[in-house]
Amino acid sequence: MKTLLPLLLLLLLTILGCSEPTDQAGSDRNELIEVQGLVVAPLEKASLYIYKQGMDLYGPAFDVSDETDREGKFAISLPEGEYVTVVRKRVTGAAVGPVVAGDNRSEFIPLKVKRGMAQLNISAPIKVGDDRRLTSQDEKTLTGFVGSVRDADGNPVEGLRIQVYDHVQMSERPKYVSEKTGPDGRYQMLLPEGGTYYIGARDNFGGPPKLGDLYGRYDQGTIEPSAVVIRKDEILEDVNIRVTKVW
Repeated sequence: MKTLLPLLLLLLLTILGCSEPTDQAGSDRNELIEVQGLVVAPLEKASLYIYKQGMDLYGPAFDVSDETDREGKFAISLPEGEYVTVVRKRVTGAAVGPVVAGDNRSEFIPLKVKRGMAQLNISAPIKVGDDRRLTSQDEKTLTGFVGSVRDADGNPVEGLRIQVYDHVQMSERPKYVSEKTGPDGRYQMLLPEGGTYYIGARDNFGGPPKLGDLYGRYDQGTIEPSAVVIRKDEILEDVNIRVTKVW
């Protein structure tokens, strides 16, 4: 029995030594893979927005690349997997918010991230139209509403946008978005047509309001938002909104 033990140990070590090594890198699902590419034209100061499959492509992204350099080059490190990507560059320089006429935007592109993938070349042409048009793009219309945005203490709030929905849940993508409120909290929201709308004001765009965001809905002392009925060629006055911080 004493003679067999060393032989069994030697046999076990020989078998283990002949086994193929485990591919640690391949088994690590959290490994980051660098995705490199070029936004052609070239386009400087554009960003690559990355969404996981099933995410709201108009909401907050899973990840955003640094801005492209003067040659249009970008690089971003992502876990292996399947994504959807879009390139955006807003004239205002903002990282979030609606993409409107004059901004650059690519199509939504399926992206499979894996080792050894080829460089991406993406075209992001200038957007020439937008159903969610801003006030400055609709100066000839005579339909819409005006008002002010104030905080809980009644002070005017600058830099917020009015977002217009056509469903009371106000959970879908807004149909129209205004320019930012001025120092006096005033805004003007011009529309291409009359209708029944539900209105909110917030300082960020995309997805549900988050902690710290300024947010408010137009209501008349009710729990649910109040509908605003606008007729064609009518400008409603004093459609005022009170905003508070989301906690």
